[in-house]
Amino acid sequence: MRAICVASAVLLGAGALTSCVPAADAAIATDFGFAVEPSTVAAGGRVTLRVERNEACRGEAAVSSAVFDVVTIPPGKSSATAVVDWDAKPGAVYDVEFVCDESSGTARLTIAGGRPTHHHRHPKGVHAGEGGTFAGLDLKEIGLGAALIAGSLGAAYHFSRRRPDEDAG
Repeated sequence: MRAICVASAVLLGAGALTSCVPAADAAIATDFGFAVEPSTVAAGGRVTLRVERNEACRGEAAVSSAVFDVVTIPPGKSSATAVVDWDAKPGAVYDVEFVCDESSGTARLTIAGGRPTHHHRHPKGVHAGEGGTFAGLDLKEIGLGAALIAGSLGAAYHFSRRRPDEDAG
């Protein structure tokens, strides 16, 4: 009986943990690294397109999307800039395809609700450090994942404890 309880707790925990793994909507697997920064931008805004140079991506990289013209990143460079079309639909998510040598991959670009009213340069530089690791986190999903993990750990502990009154019978 104890083995069944432990096995049930293990399966419950494994199911909870696998349901907490985020979907790979940020990027589809490829042989080279790439990114669209920021991943959310207003129509008419600028994005930086980055590629990681390695054995799979040594030549020219072509980056295309339905919301900006094709951009090429020449060999030896790791980034380029694209301007998002003014008619990009706010709230829509567009695919951005990176093709380099024989490899390709897709990232997602979300169009924000507002439109930039003006562009100006800051004489002392830009404010950096926004976005990054915590950009796009959904607190409801994090809370649900934490609750599932805590529940599965509690259930595993409960079912794996030895109960003398159950073993006597």
